[in-house]
Amino acid sequence: MAVQIHPTALIEAGAQIGTDVTIGPFTIVGANVVIGDRTHIGAHNVIEGHTTIGADNQIGHHITLGGAPQDKKYAGEPTLLEIGERNVIREFCSFHLGTAQDEGITRVGDDNWIMGYVHLAHDCRIANHTILASNVQLAGHVEVHDYAILGGMAGAHQYVKIGAHAMIGGGSVLVKDVPPFVMARGNFAVPFGINSEGLKRRGYSPSHIMAIKRAYKAIYRQDLTVEQAIDNITNAAQADIESAVSLQLMSEFLTKATRGIVR
Repeated sequence: MAVQIHPTALIEAGAQIGTDVTIGPFTIVGANVVIGDRTHIGAHNVIEGHTTIGADNQIGHHITLGGAPQDKKYAGEPTLLEIGERNVIREFCSFHLGTAQDEGITRVGDDNWIMGYVHLAHDCRIANHTILASNVQLAGHVEVHDYAILGGMAGAHQYVKIGAHAMIGGGSVLVKDVPPFVMARGNFAVPFGINSEGLKRRGYSPSHIMAIKRAYKAIYRQDLTVEQAIDNITNAAQADIESAVSLQLMSEFLTKATRGIVR
């Protein structure tokens, strides 16, 4: 199938459009935009800046991608927005470029499901297989790791990190980091166990899930300092081959947490 561009769409000279791409009515594509093969772009979108979109994405209507950061320090530097492959991005989302004060890139990985009205501020990093429900709002420099799920209207403060397989309840406010596998909710968000159901659906064995639960208890139920919990989890990883990767993921996240963790 050839490229299908609606007659009312505006494609600036210099834009690179892959094969089998469709672009809907009244959409604007800027000169520095790259769109990968088989990506579908709906109506009334604005895609600008130095934005690269990979293959097989489904981009809905009334979306803005690659807009200037809402950061007073931004001075027009040629920063980037990079979107991977096979993402679904629904109506009225806004993703901004990065800033020179960070790596200069806002990144979205592969296979993410991003619902309506989601905002990704400058320098956010969304990994792979995440779900961001409607109205999720992420401030600058926020990281969302693989398979994390954020409920509708959840919001995150600048620099917050949300670990792999974490699950955040709807309407939650995050001002601290959420370790991998942890469920958190509330304003301000507090932890309430691990995402056991999600892990079962992804094929984690009962013994593997139990090892993660023991790590959670080391962090939250045994009156240990974070440093002591890291030692506890690291030692458990050395003794448990099946769960070692998951436990190492937890201990490394705790080591790198910059805002403290939800308590």
